[in-house]
Amino acid sequence: MRMNNREDDVRELPESVNESTTEQRPAAVLMRNVSKSYGDKHAVIDLSLELHAGEIFAFLGPNGAGKTTTLKMTTGLLRADRGEVRVCGEDMAQRARRAKQRVAYVPDQPFLYDKLTGREFVNFVRDVYGVPAAAAESRLADLTERLEMGAFLDQLAESYSHGMKQKIALAAAMIHDPRLLVVDEPIVGLDPSAIRVIKELFREIADRGGTVFMCTHTLDVAEAAADRIGIINAGRLIALGSLNELVESASSQERLEDVSLRLTEEAREDASLTSMD
Repeated sequence: MRMNNREDDVRELPESVNESTTEQRPAAVLMRNVSKSYGDKHAVIDLSLELHAGEIFAFLGPNGAGKTTTLKMTTGLLRADRGEVRVCGEDMAQRARRAKQRVAYVPDQPFLYDKLTGREFVNFVRDVYGVPAAAAESRLADLTERLEMGAFLDQLAESYSHGMKQKIALAAAMIHDPRLLVVDEPIVGLDPSAIRVIKELFREIADRGGTVFMCTHTLDVAEAAADRIGIINAGRLIALGSLNELVESASSQERLEDVSLRLTEEAREDASLTSMD
């Protein structure tokens, strides 16, 4: 586990992160010295991060820390200003289309077409990815049962609650069995039963050798589901490791919420002191 309050520390991450458990696994996501700005706003600064096949990775941080920008660069929705982004072995600057065939993304505000039913939307995504109809129907039947979507699957999306949209969007994202599933706030608006099922689905993806990259403010989910956790603040990665490693680094028995808040506050204090030097 690394806690990073200096730029030089962040740069070392790809070569030393959790070497004992991940060095033999291929990288599903590789980011080296990645930066992204919006005008004068530096959203992500010199970020180096590696996610591996077979893991669930939770990305934490306060609002505006750079989480969603990082996820969007991973999916190809945004291009980095500087640095290298590779997804499933493909350079997103050169071979983004090939990478996107292996990726699925569920944003924090899932978008559906109002005049399509949930089933029609999933079938639309199926056709975009070229999934055989029989395989897609089998996957959708399983997801419909587990996520309890049968009552609304054939209704127009304009009638859906946020939770219903979230379930349909997740089913559509999983219909082509992606190697990398990127999800932004995956459980907002869902009931406890659905949350449990989604955690099970994420674990099944990892057990098949896939990768789940999730951004969440629901720290209980990160504690329960994630193999590794990264914490970002003001565009910089400040901590990285398993839950146990993060807690041990704090030399206490704090919960993840307390550790995350304390590390973020320490990073802010260090940044303030650096700006005064």
